[in-house]
Amino acid sequence: MAAAARAAAASAAARGAGERRLRCGAVHGEARELLQHVRRSALRAGHRLVTRADELLEVRLALHACVLVDRHPPSVTSATVERWTTPTLDGRIARMTGTTSAFGIEFDSLADIISFGVAPAILAFSWGLQPLGRLGWAAGFIFVAAAATRLARFNIQAGSHDKRFFVGMPSPAAAGVPAATVYAYPWGFQSYPEALPVLAMVIVPALLMVSTIRFRSFKNLDFSVRRSYTVLLVVAVFLALLAAHPESILVVLAYGYLASAFVEMAWHRMRRRRSQDEQVDDSTTDQPKDSVTRL
Repeated sequence: MAAAARAAAASAAARGAGERRLRCGAVHGEARELLQHVRRSALRAGHRLVTRADELLEVRLALHACVLVDRHPPSVTSATVERWTTPTLDGRIARMTGTTSAFGIEFDSLADIISFGVAPAILAFSWGLQPLGRLGWAAGFIFVAAAATRLARFNIQAGSHDKRFFVGMPSPAAAGVPAATVYAYPWGFQSYPEALPVLAMVIVPALLMVSTIRFRSFKNLDFSVRRSYTVLLVVAVFLALLAAHPESILVVLAYGYLASAFVEMAWHRMRRRRSQDEQVDDSTTDQPKDSVTRL
């Protein structure tokens, strides 16, 4: 009897120790999961903070441009050029870290309206539209309204069209046209006849922003793929030219991208017309053969 009692007590103690180990293991697993959740939440919050900071940097650059517009126009252009690098940066950060949100999209759009709508319009008015009076104000308003419309349409159509193209000229590229022009010729215009061509510099990009003309987005470029040494040499030459002659290179980039859509559209039309002519030629050459076989 005593041996049986001792065996029963030992088995009960073993079961109790096993249950305690199970409870400790469960508590340890829950604590580890909680710690991992806290780490993920902190990392996600840090990513959101970086994205919001980048968007606030956009607003700061735009306000900096508006403040300096009457004092030093080249500084305004340099701020706009700095802003060119941020629109894709914040979007890439948000997509890479999985922190995209409706708030971020709306906040980014508001920042873009200030940076690529209000700031270029004020810059263009102070630089060359001021002698035109109300006509210059109207041109600036058209640019701001077109930028706002372009950004709203981009938010609606996001993910529903070919990612290789933008529908309408993107607002950063449109803002780059007056910014690059002012950077290349910062003296501006003071008389009414001289200021009339400035209307085209503002209104043409504004109309292209709300148009349905397709512009290349270059989103299909994969920078992770290894490139040849020739591509590296071309990039090095481009950076050297940009550092040596930034005014000329920025003007070429801004107006070259504006004209690229029309060049590509004309090229596609020529290819389509050539293919249609080839089909007509093939059909005309096949008709005599059919008549001969029928005879």
